[in-house]
Amino acid sequence: MSVGAVTVLALVAGCKAVAVDTDGGRPVEEGPRGGTAGGTADGDGKPSASAAPAAPGAAPVPRTLMREGERGGQVRELQARLRQIAWFFEYPSGTYGASTVSAVEGFQAKRGLPRTGRTDTVTWQRLLAMTREPTRYELYAGGGMPPAAPDKRCLTGRVLCLAKSSRTLTWMVDGKAVSTMDVRFGSQYTPTREGTFRVYWKSRHHVSTLYDTPMPYAMFFSGGQAVHYSADFAARGYAGGSHGCVNVRDEKKIASLFAQVRKGDRVVIYK
Repeated sequence: MSVGAVTVLALVAGCKAVAVDTDGGRPVEEGPRGGTAGGTADGDGKPSASAAPAAPGAAPVPRTLMREGERGGQVRELQARLRQIAWFFEYPSGTYGASTVSAVEGFQAKRGLPRTGRTDTVTWQRLLAMTREPTRYELYAGGGMPPAAPDKRCLTGRVLCLAKSSRTLTWMVDGKAVSTMDVRFGSQYTPTREGTFRVYWKSRHHVSTLYDTPMPYAMFFSGGQAVHYSADFAARGYAGGSHGCVNVRDEKKIASLFAQVRKGDRVVIYK
């Protein structure tokens, strides 16, 4: 079959999930990596290196930075760094729960530190020395990344505003965000097209004729590329990708969106 024939067939048939590499949550080799010092929160929301004054000749008393029950960006970074060295196996959530306590206890015990489950200055400094600055995708490996600022093309009319940098779809009407949801784009070799498009066809119970794969709530905007619900995305998260379609994993959200979107509504996809 010619390349042209394959391209045409792919355009009319839809998408299928394919495995891709992700940069979030891969274990990295433990060892000195450098990094910033830890301590109390400074202006950029990260702990600093200062510790409580101690008597001359005495070791500084470790000061607690984070503990069970706390929430926020520092906790999310702690979880992402622990995940890099295979001490934390969940997606970073920003909530210091029982699993985070257990991970910190294990990290402390392995290095001969008091096993408190709290992140003190000594524990934090040791962790910083063994890990690197987490990427945004590592911090939000499970999704939930705050949506990027809307492109100016999204500020008028009815628009499906899709930001690749934050992996989000925001449904906007006259410049106001109505709803936002996590999305997954195409893989490296089958990327989702960028630009301004229009919804030209809606298919509630669509099935790809090329891959025999369900594509519920499909809203086609460019050839065979569509926004649709993906059971694979719901099950595997960002461990997979598509052949160019925009996958949504929250079925209730896309069902509501499908009911609101009309043929002719704009689709804006940008970095």
